[in-house]
Amino acid sequence: MKRVPFLVLIAAIGLGAWALPGAQVDSETQGGVMPAKQRFVPCLWFREEAGAAVEYYCSIFPDAKVLQEMRMGPGGPLISARFQIAGQEFIALNGNRGPSFTDASSLLVHCGDQKEVDDLWAKLTADGGEPGQCGWLKDKYGVSWQIIPTALLDMISDKDPAKAKRAIDAMLPMRKIDIAVVRKAYEGR
Repeated sequence: MKRVPFLVLIAAIGLGAWALPGAQVDSETQGGVMPAKQRFVPCLWFREEAGAAVEYYCSIFPDAKVLQEMRMGPGGPLISARFQIAGQEFIALNGNRGPSFTDASSLLVHCGDQKEVDDLWAKLTADGGEPGQCGWLKDKYGVSWQIIPTALLDMISDKDPAKAKRAIDAMLPMRKIDIAVVRKAYEGR
C-alpha cells in the first residue's frame, strides 16, 4: 500500500475522499462527506486488518452494517471504513503502524439475557480471541470487549449493600458472566 502522511490520512477520514489524493469513497452519502449524525465516533486503529475486522463485526451483530469505505484508488486497498452496530457508528482505520489495542479502551455490550452473553462470548473469543476476567475479552484483532448482562448491573448497583457485595463477590472470579450464579449469590442462596 502506498504510504500516506499521517495527518493527511486523519484529515481524509473526517473530510471525505477529496482530502486524500487518489482515494475513492463508496458511500451512501453525497460526495463522501460524513453526515454529522453522531457527535462522538470511536476510531479503531488497525495495522492492516480494518476491512476483515469490519466484516467480522458485521457477521456477529445482526444489526451491523458498513456505511462507507475509503480506498486508495479504484479497487485499491482499504484506508478506512465507517460502520454501525446497534445504531452506534465506528471508524475502522488501517494505520499500517502504531500501537496495538489495550484494555485501556474497550467496547461494552449490554446484553439482555444469558443466551446473548453466551453467543457474543463464543463469537468474539473464536479464532484466537482471549477470555478475560469479569466479562472482559479480547477478540482475534486485539480489541477489548466487555460482555455485560444488564441483570448484573442491576444487581451490583442494588441499594442494599449486602446484596450488591454478594453479587460482586460472585462475579469477580468469573470470566464469562453467569447470570444464574450471580443471582443466586445476590439473593443469598
